[in-house]
Parts: sequence; structure tokens; C-alpha cells
Amino acid sequence: MAEATGGATTRSHALGPQLEPALVAACDGLLSDITWFRTDWQRSGAATGYAKVEVDGQQRAAVIKVPVGPTELRVTCGLCETSAPTPRVAYSGRELGGADLAWVVMERLPGDPLAAHLHASVFAELADAAAAFYQEAERAWPTIAPRDEWDWPALLEKAQTNAREHAIVEEQSWRARLREVKRNLDPILRAWDARPRDTWCHGDLHPGNIMRRDEASPWGEAGPVLLDFAETHPGHWSEDAIYMERLFWARPEIIKEAKPVQALRRARKALGLRSHEEDTMLLDIRRVLISATVPAFIDRHGRPAYLKASLDVLEKTLPRVVAEV
Repeated sequence: MAEATGGATTRSHALGPQLEPALVAACDGLLSDITWFRTDWQRSGAATGYAKVEVDGQQRAAVIKVPVGPTELRVTCGLCETSAPTPRVAYSGRELGGADLAWVVMERLPGDPLAAHLHASVFAELADAAAAFYQEAERAWPTIAPRDEWDWPALLEKAQTNAREHAIVEEQSWRARLREVKRNLDPILRAWDARPRDTWCHGDLHPGNIMRRDEASPWGEAGPVLLDFAETHPGHWSEDAIYMERLFWARPEIIKEAKPVQALRRARKALGLRSHEEDTMLLDIRRVLISATVPAFIDRHGRPAYLKASLDVLEKTLPRVVAEV
């Protein structure tokens, strides 16, 4: 567990114990053995804890999260009693102790996320879970209103600026490809903006956000469980597919073995979810948009290997997209 080292970390470390009496009261006194912790990667002011919660007269291992964003709360609680591969919820609320703080007490899953053992079967399981999530989310919220996309022109401008001002790998090639994207950006965005937005995308789909419920769990049937729905949004399945793929652009051996995009397409087809003739082109358009804007996030994606891999994707995919749009 990471130590509290001042600032927001200290405040968030204290948040859980401060709210503990209100949480116990909100759970009808059935919450106990609470242990608050912070992970090494946690940067927000949220508090997370392990606990025991009594459900149907039985003590169960649980996780507390407070505060929870409105999207994550809606998805987690809205699907917890369906067959969706999402965590089961014991208690939740939108306020706590008179404060406007959403919170949730949900099942604690054993073991580690499946990212600990990356191989093809993990991606197949992730794709199957994602397709099942799409199906149940569509049943729960059949009306899907489009959301605003990223400001692609602004991100492209920032990518060009960073390519000029930072000593990035293969700078001249980057600058040439970014100019070509900019020349063709209007038709690329027209094609992208016209895509069907008929799926509730997970938004953060990767092997670190899936675990397994085991056979002994009192929470439900054994199987995969998706986590972290803060980025769930209406869109096209290609968004999740390329998000999952892009994380491994610098590790092509994983993509070659696991074929994450194909796995997600197959999983959707197996459940009878809609597909479109233009899906292959939309996948390539998404690759172009994501790869071209990688230098805009050089603080996060500035590793030479990842910059080189993203440039390779852009150089391979851009000619196909330009020829079609």
C-alpha cells in the first residue's frame, strides 16, 4: 500500500475514516471490518476500502468506493441485477452524511486482474465479457444519445506542436504524416462523425479491468467481471476495439497472438449484435485519429517505443483511409 505523503493524498487517506460512521449507518449497520487503503497508481481524492457486509444473513467480502462518479454509479448499479458481467452491489447512494457524495459497496473479487497473465485466451475472455456488457447495457438503456467527441483538430494541432518542440523519435516522419492527416482531416472526420453510435462503449477496455468471480463466490455465478465504468459512453464498438489494441501497439507479438479487434468482432457476432459494412473502415479511421494524436499526449505516451509503434500504425493505415474518404 502506498504511503500517504501530503496534499490530496493525505486528505483522501483521511476521507474514508471520516465517512465510516455515515457509511455504516447507510448500510443499516451491516458493514464491518473496514480497512482503508490506497493503491500505488491512485491519484484522485477517492477513498477505497475492504470490508465485510451482511447480505441475506451471510457475511461477504466487499469493496467500498467513495466518491463514485455519476456514470460509474449508474452503470454499476443499473446492471448489477442483470446477467451483465459487472460487480454485484450490496448498498449504494448519491449522498453520505448529508454531503453530495455518491458511493457504492460492491463485491470483492479474489485474485488479480487478468492483465497479470497476458495471452490470447485473456483477450477472448475480455471480448466475450465486453459483448455481454454491450447487450445488457443496450437492454437497460435502449435510447442512445450521441455525445460530443474529442476536439480532434485541436489535438492534431497540439501533436504538431509537440513534434516540432520535442525531440521525439523520427521527428521528420511524424511531421510529414501529421501534415498529411491535417490535409485530409475534414473528410476523415465527416466519415467518423457519421458512424452508427449504437453501443454503450465501456471506454476503458483492457485486461487490467477484468477479473474472475470464482465458483465459491456467494455473489453470483462464476465467470469474468468487468470493472471501472467511469468512461462508459454511447458510441461505436470500434472505439473499444482500438482502445484495447492501441495499448499493445508497442508489443506487436501480443496483438499478433491475441488479435483483440477480431476477438471483439467475433464476440459481438456470437451474440447477434449489430454489425455494419463500414466497420472495417471505421476501425482504420479510429486508428488514424488515435495514432496521429499520440504526440499530443507526450507526457503520457512519450516512450520512444510507443511513439515509433504509433507512427508505424499511422503510416500503414493512413493511405487506406485517404483512398476511401
